Amino acid sequence: MSLAETKQIEIVVNGHVRTPPPGLTLSALLIWLNVDPARVAVELNRSIVPRKAWEATIVNDGASLEIVQFVGGG
Repeated sequence: MSLAETKQIEIVVNGHVRTPPPGLTLSALLIWLNVDPARVAVELNRSIVPRKAWEATIVNDGASLEIVQFVGGG
């Protein structure tokens, strides 16, 4: 296994430090985090990312994310 395969980045998700592999898109990061993408909104570095841009948006080292889950009920 090469160094590139074992390297991780450090990001902050909802106030908690996480260390995913580098090069993940927002869509892939949600899968890595076991988050249902159908029920969330994502803010990356203080900007809301439209769902249609998740596949093309790479999460870089040092990123700060807020993932808000929609909850039904009333």
